[in-house]
Order: sequence, then structure tokens, then C-alpha cells
Amino acid sequence: MDVSHLNALELRLSHERGYMAQAKTEKEQALRKVWIAQIEKEIADEKKFLGLVDNEPCEISADDLLAALIA
Repeated sequence: MDVSHLNALELRLSHERGYMAQAKTEKEQALRKVWIAQIEKEIADEKKFLGLVDNEPCEISADDLLAALIA
């Protein structure tokens, strides 16, 4: 499975989040928020196209996880 486009999108998202953190004006922050949302949607669409699904968050406590790992 070729995930190179997905990897490129995730790298782009990472860069945009860095640029967002360094944004100097509210206008620039607002613009970068829109771009980030668009990239996140494109990533979700690409994952759907590739047949990848996000894992549901696991609801296990840290103590239960540690106990399972030790056992």
C-alpha cells in the first residue's frame, strides 16, 4: 500500500502547526487555523480512501495497563 501521500500530508500538518505556534498576528493565526483544519480533513479523507481507520481510544487505566503488562 502506497502511503506516501498520507505521509506528505502529515508532514505538512506538522509544519503548519509549527508555523501556527510562531504566528505573530491574530489574522495569521486565523488563516493557519483554517489551513490546519483543511489538512486534517484531507488526511481523514486519504485514510478513508486507503481503508485505514483510526483506532478508538482505549479506556484502560494506567494501573490496569501496568498490571496486565506485569502479569
